[in-house]
Parts: sequence; C-alpha cells; structure tokens
Amino acid sequence: MFLRMMESGVPVCHTCGEHVGLNVNGEPFVACHECNFPICKSCFEYDLKEGRKACLRCGSPYDENLLDDVEKATGDQSTMAAHLSKSQDVGIHARHISSVSTLDSEMTEDNGNPIWKNRVESWKEKKNKKKKPATTKVEREAEIPPEQQMEDKPAPDASQPLSTIIPIPKSRLAPYRTVIIMRLIILGLFFHYRVTNPVDSAFGLWLTSVICEIWFAFSWVLDQFPKWYPVNRETYIDRLSARYEREGEPNELAAVDFFVSTVDPLKEPPLITANTVLSILALDYPVDKVSCYISDDGAAMLTFESLVETADFARKWVPFCKKFSIEPRAPEFYFSQKIDYLKDKVQPSFVKERRAMKRDYEEYKIRINALVAKAQKTPEEGWTMQDGTPWPGNNPRDHPGMIQVFLGYSGARDIEGNELPRLVYVSREKRPGYQHHKKAGAENALVRVSAVLTNAPFILNLDCDHYVNNSKAVREAMCFLMDPQVGRDVCYVQFPQRFDGIDRSDRYANRNTVFFDVNMKGLDGIQGPVYVGTGCVFNRQALYGYGPPSMPSFPKSSSSSCSCCCPGKKEPKDPSELYRDAKREELDAAIFNLREIDNYDEYERSMLISQTSFEKTFGLSSVFIESTLMENGGVAESANPSTLIKEAIHVISCGYEEKTAWGKEIGWIYGSVTEDILTGFKMHCRGWRSIYCMPLRPAFKGSAPINLSDRLHQVLRWALGSVEIFLSRHCPLWYGFGGGRLKWLQRLAYINTIVYPFTSLPLIAYCSLPAICLLTGKFIIPTLSNLASVLFLGLFLSIIVTAVLELRWSGVSIEDLWRNEQFWVIGGVSAHLFAVFQGFLKMLAGIDTNFTVTAKAADDADFGELYIVKWTTLLIPPTTLLIVNMVGVVAGFSDALNKGYEAWGPLFGKVFFSFWVILHLYPFLKGLMGRQNRTPTIVVLWSVLLASVFSLVWVRINPFVSTADSTTVSQSCISIDC
Repeated sequence: MFLRMMESGVPVCHTCGEHVGLNVNGEPFVACHECNFPICKSCFEYDLKEGRKACLRCGSPYDENLLDDVEKATGDQSTMAAHLSKSQDVGIHARHISSVSTLDSEMTEDNGNPIWKNRVESWKEKKNKKKKPATTKVEREAEIPPEQQMEDKPAPDASQPLSTIIPIPKSRLAPYRTVIIMRLIILGLFFHYRVTNPVDSAFGLWLTSVICEIWFAFSWVLDQFPKWYPVNRETYIDRLSARYEREGEPNELAAVDFFVSTVDPLKEPPLITANTVLSILALDYPVDKVSCYISDDGAAMLTFESLVETADFARKWVPFCKKFSIEPRAPEFYFSQKIDYLKDKVQPSFVKERRAMKRDYEEYKIRINALVAKAQKTPEEGWTMQDGTPWPGNNPRDHPGMIQVFLGYSGARDIEGNELPRLVYVSREKRPGYQHHKKAGAENALVRVSAVLTNAPFILNLDCDHYVNNSKAVREAMCFLMDPQVGRDVCYVQFPQRFDGIDRSDRYANRNTVFFDVNMKGLDGIQGPVYVGTGCVFNRQALYGYGPPSMPSFPKSSSSSCSCCCPGKKEPKDPSELYRDAKREELDAAIFNLREIDNYDEYERSMLISQTSFEKTFGLSSVFIESTLMENGGVAESANPSTLIKEAIHVISCGYEEKTAWGKEIGWIYGSVTEDILTGFKMHCRGWRSIYCMPLRPAFKGSAPINLSDRLHQVLRWALGSVEIFLSRHCPLWYGFGGGRLKWLQRLAYINTIVYPFTSLPLIAYCSLPAICLLTGKFIIPTLSNLASVLFLGLFLSIIVTAVLELRWSGVSIEDLWRNEQFWVIGGVSAHLFAVFQGFLKMLAGIDTNFTVTAKAADDADFGELYIVKWTTLLIPPTTLLIVNMVGVVAGFSDALNKGYEAWGPLFGKVFFSFWVILHLYPFLKGLMGRQNRTPTIVVLWSVLLASVFSLVWVRINPFVSTADSTTVSQSCISIDC
C-alpha cells in the first residue's frame, strides 16, 4: 500500500485507503471544495446513500452539481458492496496502518533527497530479510477466510462516523449574516457622515471621537467575522466502544497521558490538586491507558507528601467511583453536591459504602490539612524526608530533577485487587543561570518525561484546580482523534472551561460564557478553536512540530518557503528561514523513513539517529528521539524500567533544551505569558485544525477568582501575553503567510486575540468625552439632520439585532451578554491599559513591572470572597472615570438650570453618554464599595481628591459666564490699580 501511495501523485482516500480517482476532466476527484478532504467516489456515494450531504471534516455542504452527477450515475452494485466491506474493515483498523503525508512522498522521489531515497530502499530490502516473528493483527485477519470474516463482522454502528457536525439552522444563521452585512453598510454611511460633518467649535473632541469610533469598528470586524461559520458537534461514544472495545479482544482505545501542573502549594491548595488527581485516576477509561503526571515546579515537599496520601486514598476511591458510576469523581465536589445522591442508585449497599467513603475522605482531608499546617513554617535546616535524608528541593531555584512513580509500575492495586492508573511525580531540575520559562517549560519537561516512560499518542493537560467533571470526557475526545475520517489532521480537541463557586449574577463575567459559547463555536467552523491553556487533548505528533499528514509541503522556490515572511516577497529576508524550513521537511519525512527503526540493533539505531538533525531538534536522548517516531505511541517491551527512569531524569535536566528547537518550533512555545495562544497558533500555521467539544455534561470544572481585584489581575496577565505576542516575531499580522495553511478568518481571530488590549486607549478616551462635553458645554456631534438621525437609529438597531440573533443561535442568555459587555469596559479601562504600557516597557526597555494586591476586607458568608476589597493600582483609572462622569452630570444639570429651557435639549445627548459609561462601570462601583458600603479609606481619599481637582477645573472653565463677559471682566481688573 505504501508503494502504491508513493508512486502515484493521486491523493489517497482517508476512509478506505484507496486512490480517490479522477473526475471527467482527468483531475483528482474532490468532494468538498472548502477543505479538499480526500475521499474516493465510492465512499462519497456511500455517504450520500446514508443521507450525509455535508463534509465530515469541515461541515460544508457538498456542491449541488456534484450531488446531481452522483445521483444520475449508476455503477456495479457488487463492486460497490465489495468496496463498502473493504472500507468498513479499513475504517475499523485504520490505526494499524501508518499514514504518509504528501510531503513524505516528495522527499523520496527523484526531486527529493537522494540520501533518504537510498536509505529507504536499503531498509525495504532489510525488512524482507529480517521478518518479525509475530504477525500483526491486520496480517492475521488477512489469513482468515472471507466466510469467517463475514461471521466476525462487528455491529453496524462500528462502521459509522464517531462524530458528526450539526450546522446551525439556516433560519437562524441567514438573518444573522444578513444583519452583519447591513451593519457593515450602515457603519460605512455613518463614518461618511461623521467625517464630512466636523464640529468646528469642538474640533479636538470631534477628531478624538471619530478616531475612537473607527478603531471600535475595526475591532468589531475582527471579533465578528470569525463567527461567520458557527457549528455544533455531536459525538457517539457507543460507536467508539463498538469499534475499539469489542468483546473477547484486547481493548484498542488509545492511551492518554494527563499533565497536571502546580507551583506553590500554599497558593494552590494541595487538597484541590489532589481532587484533580483523584478525578483523573477514577476516569471511565481503561486503567492501562491512563497515566497521570504531576509537575511540581516549586519542588515542594508538601506537594510530594500530599501525593503519597492521595495515592493511598485512591486505592479506595477509584473502585467506589467505578462501582457506583459516581459523577463527578473528585470527592470534594461530589460530597458537597446539594442533590439527591440516591438518584439512579439501585444497589442496596450504596448508602452504607458511601457513608464509609465519606468518613474515609474526611480522615484523608485531616491528614492533608495537617501537612499544610506543618508546612506553614519552614525549618531553618530545611525539610527532611522520613528516612532522615534532606529533601532535594529545599532550594526551589537550585535542585536536581526528581521523579517518583507512585502507582502503575510499582504494582500497587486498589482494595479490590484491580490495577490502578500510573501516577508519576515530576520536578524538573533547576539551576541558577538557566531560563526555565515557567509553565511552558514545565509542560515541555512533562512531554519528554511521558514520552520516555509511557509515550501515549495523546496528551491531556489540566490546571491543578480543574478537575474532571465528566468521567467520559476522554472518550468524547477520542470520538474525534480516533476517527479515521476526522482525526488525521486534528492537532487538539479543546473543551470549554466551566467554573464552580461563582456568584449567581456573575458580576465580573468570570464564566466567560460569550467567549466559550459564541466565539469558540464560530472558530470551530473555520479551522478550529484557539488553545486556552487547560482542558485540551493534544495529538503528541503535533506538539513535536510535524505537519498534518494530508498537507502538502511548503513550496521551495517562492516566498512561501519562509514561514514568517510577507506575501509577495520573492526572496526570504533571512537565509536561515529557508534552512529552518528545509530541516522541518527533513523531520517530517523521517516519520516514514525511520518507521522500521525497531528492526535494527542499538548500534544501527544510534547511527541512523546521529545522521539526522534529530539531536539538534529534540535534544541528546536517543530513547526520546525513538519515541517521537512512533505515531501510535508505546514503549518497547524490552525496555528496563530503571533505565527509563534514568533517561527520564536526563530529559528534565536544566540544560537539555539548550541549542534545540524546544519552545521555538516544538512543544509549548516560549515568548509570552499566554503560551497557550502561541502554541495553538503555531499548530494552525502548520496546517493542523482543532476541534471544539461541548458535551452535555461539562467535561472539566475549575475555580476562578471572583473578587474584583483578582479578576482584574487575571485579565491583566492575559492581556500582557497578547501584547508580548504582538511585539514578537509570531505576530499574526505577519507570521505564517508561507504555504497558505492558516485560513484568513482564522488569522482575523488570532489578530483579534493580540490587538484587543490596545482598544483600551480609545476606550478610556471615549469614556472621558461625555464628562468633558458636560464640563465645557461642547459636544462631539453637530446638530442632527433627518439623515443623521436615521443613521444613528439604524446603527443602534443593528447593534441590538446582531446581539439578539447571536443569542438565538448560540443559546447564551442576555444577562451573560450584558455582563460580558460591562466587563469589557471595566477591563478595558484598567487591566488592558496597564498591560499595554507594561508590555512595551518589558519588551522594548526590559523593565518588568508588577502591580501588588493587598486585601483590605473579608467576609465569611456565602461568596464572601466576592466582597473582599483589595486595593491595587488597576482600580485607579475606572475610579477616576466614574467620578469624572458623575461630576460632569452634576455640572451639566446645574448649567441647564441656569440657562433655561433651550439648554435641556443638548443636555440630553451628553447625559445619555455619561450614563452609558456609568452603567457599564456599575459592577466595578459595586465591587469597590464591598458589602454594606464598607469602602476602604484609600478609595474615599482618592474620590475626594479627584472630585476636588475636577471641580476646580470646572470652576476655572466657568461655563456660566460668556466669553464676552469674561473678557470685559478681565480688562476691568487689569485697569484697577491695587
């Protein structure tokens, strides 16, 4: 099959493995013109027969002309039936057939690398001489007579797609798109009116307002148009089980390595981390396919000791969860549920065992809390372990690498004698003088450790405070990643973030519902959602920097050979860019060329690896490099566990990444505190697509900062990361144009993720304009004509209708939309503003500034943290805007009372905009006041100071006295001789 794929330039069907065939024009058959998903005519006809008239990959409907041609065409039914049988078999066992990209084929042809070609031929000859004693499952099935194969035919569901795209109904999407286009036209007419009708009496204010409005329109386009193709998806877990978990055969679900990262156990409570770990160990997934790695980047003995206790408690908790189908499988959150826990539980022993388990968990909590209390004060001589030896991580910035396997390899079993998933503690080496890259560096260390110890083909990363809320979450992701029709080009499956412990009104939009339920659905219809840092299942090969199998190689003779050059350039700016892409093609080719590396002895393997650029890319570890070549994962059966542990210690050494591509082209990408956005962006630039999975029961749940100050600091960190990406070489404005692998709407979405902090500058100016207009008596809009009134009314109506229609197809409530709008203003005039200045200071001047948070009040009632007032510098700008607008409203009404009836008309427009600002900042005002109006003294002092300043400014402007009167008064004063 491989030879057939290499010798022909015709693409291969991703369903049955045969050539897609040619159309009437002699060109390769293409079913979907949106994504060019390779599917042959026979499989295409079968899809139509089953009633599927949309592409399984991108969801776009098939061309009507093509549908008509297929419906008219008639073929040999027996041939069709034979082909369907073959496609069904290949669909079931497609994971046993290694995939080869078009890029690999080019490298082995005459115009490719002759060294690789000769080496492949020699490997083929050696493979024929050196047969493996064991036959593969595909070969065994080939020896079975056709009659017996028909008898063993699986259930019909096994041959069906594991997921499907549910397009948004046209009745909801068509009006939505129509209103967007109408709003764009109205904006054009609106700006034509604004630019051609300046306000001469307040030209500066008018010009400022027009510039701000143009920027708002630009940011709206960036945010709106990536939502042009929203989709929903549905998964079929029963079909997944029917295909990969057939009775009497070994379980063939893919293995998954879980990554949980933590730094400081005093800030990230060990009990919360332990609940996350317990929810992973109790997953509804084969235990031999699950491995949980805990990254302790603070090298804290408290974290280590809490994991010892957690591993012991897991022996009781895991069988209890699986026996009674407990949800969620994090004990803290399960026992705190205020629901009828007897619902759907029919076993008589459940109540008794639940009561005993709750008692065991309370005892476990006491032990963990005792460890936390003990760790509050560090001994002068440092921590010591139970055997009396010093804890290696006593200096968190200077310590060796540490690995401890708690479950799995040690043979530990639960109380019922069943096997448990692996649980591995990892703390990478840290030494002074080395750059460790914070969370991104820790995640890359886990990638290497897991590749050496377990090497699962998929990786799921979670924050320490995000537990598994749906025990079938991994199966949901596998419905995409293990589907031969969909999963080949999927780099990751992203789940939405859901949160516990947020007040019902969600005052500060902590749930981010609009982003997760609107924006991410829209991106899923283009090239996929962005990576948001947690709750994401990765294809390990995508993290290694390889391109998707079905994508062609980068052109070598054009500007597209440079991955970050501008379109239209005939020559790359830097020859190193061309060299780097050539090396990347060589690494892509090596996935196929070194596929048979297991046929060689140790010396031959080391020679083959040294002849490539693998060591310069992945580092000096032959064990790890070999693992990168295994598409289906796994560790060699002959591997010695003790040897693997030593190799794992080696790959987490502090100098391992030096002079390699880690953090630059492979793994989590360095260069920003929001490494998640950058990592996903690089994958999309290589041509991968991602999937957004929203199961009915949320897959993961976490905790979010609910008080105002902590929320603003969280938003500050996100915005700072966006500014860092904007100022880096990975800026979506110019990076990734080579090859055209990043779709334009996807690029707009990424541009929006990096430029939104800059909206703070026009936003704070625009929020100040109403107060300035009220204090000076001027306005930014001239006297309205009938046409102008229609334009303003049309603009406001289009904004409202767009929001209503968006709510209709997304299912988001109007309260969530309003909270999101309010916090967009609150965060824009505070955290985003500081992020812009901090980003420029950090990237251009090398000055790193921090804004401290100090708690000023507390409350022990429900949601008490919501009412904690923490004074921070971020509160100054919105506080100032509030006071200025309030002073402006008072001044405006005072002025209107003195001037009489004619002044009330112009006052209405000015006061309307001021109230617009105050209404958007109202949640901020409530947060500033705390509970029961207990305002911190510093807030009162700031308020009095700012109110005094602006009152004096208002008196200096003196709007009650006309210009002529003030001139007369000044002249008379000069003539007086004092």
